[in-house]
Amino acid sequence: MKKNIVLFVLFILPIVAYLFFASGINSFTKLPIITPKVADFGNWKSLKGEKVSLNNKITILGFSGTEILKNRGNFFNLNEKIYQQYHTFKDLQFVVICPLGTEKDADKVVTALGAFTDVSQWHFVFTSPQEISGYYKQLKLVGKLDENLGTPNVYIVDKVRNLRGRKKNKEYKEGYNTFHPADLSNEMLDDFRVILYEYRAALKKNHNATKEL
Repeated sequence: MKKNIVLFVLFILPIVAYLFFASGINSFTKLPIITPKVADFGNWKSLKGEKVSLNNKITILGFSGTEILKNRGNFFNLNEKIYQQYHTFKDLQFVVICPLGTEKDADKVVTALGAFTDVSQWHFVFTSPQEISGYYKQLKLVGKLDENLGTPNVYIVDKVRNLRGRKKNKEYKEGYNTFHPADLSNEMLDDFRVILYEYRAALKKNHNATKEL
């Protein structure tokens, strides 16, 4: 019996501890604010002609650029790794800012996603290249848009319009690369769960928990 206990302490317990602590860098912390109070969208319309707002929503924010169809695999990665697991939360939305003139391409992407996903929380909104550049600039990020006004990165914006991520130098993370599924499955999913935990904890503290989160 003592031999079994010794073997457990020496071999099994360290493995369990490692898996516990390795399950997520930010699992028990609050996700830092990278940029506070980012601007809400202008009077930009979605594919359905609706105005979309960042207020009171947890938003996964992206910038498609003009090469929407060429980069459609990025949307499918994000849809598979994050959206399909959490899109039933009413306080969550996925918003992609697109240049005017790309409506037909965006509609093709939404139609393709809709073949196997409820796309009600996907919102593609459209505005001028100048407004896209200006909006991205006020996010005050290290990364830049490419020459097509797009980026493979998506960003987490909380309900009060703070852009969230990781601020420590060695693990600085302002966005999550949709081109790499592993980035979404690991770092983004971990950070996204922290955001959800924050709001669930706040709702529970206020005795106002709902099924929205």
